[in-house]
Amino acid sequence: MKLKPAVKVCRRISEIGKAAWDACAANPAHQGNPFVLYDFLDALEATDCAVERAGWGPQHLAVEDEVGQVAAVAPLYLKSHSQGEYIFDHAWADAYERAGGRYYPKLLSAAPFTPATGPRLLIRADVDPDEGRRYLVGGALSLCERYGVSSWHVNFPTEDEWRWLGEQGMALRQGQQYHWCNAGYRDFEDFLGALSSGRRKTIRRERREAQAGLEIACLTGKDLTEEHWDAFFAFYMDTGSRKWGRPYLTRAFFSELGARMADRVLLVMARRGGRWIAGALNLIGDDALYGRNWGCIEEAPFLHFELCYYQAIEWAIGRGLDRVEAGAQGQHKIARGYLPSPVYSAHWIADPALRGPVERFVEQEREMLQGEMEWLSEEYSPFRHTG
Repeated sequence: MKLKPAVKVCRRISEIGKAAWDACAANPAHQGNPFVLYDFLDALEATDCAVERAGWGPQHLAVEDEVGQVAAVAPLYLKSHSQGEYIFDHAWADAYERAGGRYYPKLLSAAPFTPATGPRLLIRADVDPDEGRRYLVGGALSLCERYGVSSWHVNFPTEDEWRWLGEQGMALRQGQQYHWCNAGYRDFEDFLGALSSGRRKTIRRERREAQAGLEIACLTGKDLTEEHWDAFFAFYMDTGSRKWGRPYLTRAFFSELGARMADRVLLVMARRGGRWIAGALNLIGDDALYGRNWGCIEEAPFLHFELCYYQAIEWAIGRGLDRVEAGAQGQHKIARGYLPSPVYSAHWIADPALRGPVERFVEQEREMLQGEMEWLSEEYSPFRHTG
């Protein structure tokens, strides 16, 4: 299918429309990633989370085929800051501005507020993927020139996209998260059997203490209610206010998420004496469970580990999912079976005076991180050594 040479820029994802966007997002190669679906991205815009006044000005790209149907799309935002991205470029911005440059605004292709790997250049399944990607990249770079921005960043793309973007001349950065991988376990006990005896005992003890006196519910689909979202939002606001001052998501967003994507949501909630005290929000992909937000209004020993890590593993095993991605940071996850895994970003810098230092930095950072991941896995892995 041939593509038209023009690339459209849309200030709201609704200008592209659900059917057209999801025709690209539903490409089987994308493995049903929930964060690039129309409903997720539109819910963020409709509830004032990813909008211009919040520093996330939508500039989504769309390419049409020769008969006028949308053939390729990319989420794209004009950013006036670097908050809510989880790929940290604040040092680049500070250095550039101290040297007299203007780092903001910049362009970003990402799922807002979401440190989860997924496709960023969405190509309809019957379209040549390289051709679709080339048009989208060309559109993003043309927009950089039109707006005079400092840079374009692609955060958390798939490894395939990342390598392809590197071939187009973008600087390749690598980061690290902690993911649990399903080795075909029958149940949680089978998973524990793969661990050292010390770790098995520790995890069993943590689960006993975390669950003592609590009712834990795993809610999805029609079981989700506004009562649950009210409680969870209180947890989310408490965590956000203690960690970074201003949480990104509005209460209305969670209702929209439940209304539009209930079957893609897993909300793990803990209740004591009829009162909800803690919860963890996950989104469900075709091959992975993605841990996103957590909070509590009452402290309990190991409750964070139970709701965010152990319940997620148990649920993923029960549904035959390949992995659990538990979000950003957290070396303590290794002891719970979540091993170091690479995540990616790609960066185009307009000014050669900044581009050169950034390219040297990310190259050195990649080498350092590769060694660190190997060392962490060898030194701290909870799994039994074989051979």
